[in-house]
Amino acid sequence: MAALAVVTVGGAVACDPAGLSSASVAYTTDQTVTRELNRQKAGVQWLTCNATYGNRPTPTATENAVAEVTCTGETNDGKDIDVNGKITRVVNGQCVRGELTAKIDGKQWFQVNGLGNCNASPEPGGNGRPGATVTVTVTETVWCDKYPDCRPVQGK
Repeated sequence: MAALAVVTVGGAVACDPAGLSSASVAYTTDQTVTRELNRQKAGVQWLTCNATYGNRPTPTATENAVAEVTCTGETNDGKDIDVNGKITRVVNGQCVRGELTAKIDGKQWFQVNGLGNCNASPEPGGNGRPGATVTVTVTETVWCDKYPDCRPVQGK
């Protein structure tokens, strides 16, 4: 039979030991930057953020946890949005700490050392339920060269 490996990496943003998986940093940065730009009447059409620790998705326990973040997007009126910075902390999926600079059409819109509500409960509304979970699923099909009959069947 064909081997199918499914790997799921997940964890609540608030429960990540360092609070800094690249997925939680990217997601929380995207959300907080979008909220702030819209609060300042920039009118975000779309925004996409990426976070990295060099070539690893999460820092090791012994290294300084600083994620490099880059975001690109567009305003409702077609202007380019660029956000760059270094994130050192994510709290409850509601705030990021570090240095962030946002530019719209090349002009600095804001530069901050933190963004969002770091005193927020894990879920907006504070009803005591767990907060947001970021899950990344990777599916990989492994072919069995040793057994010719183990190829996938048409339609499966």
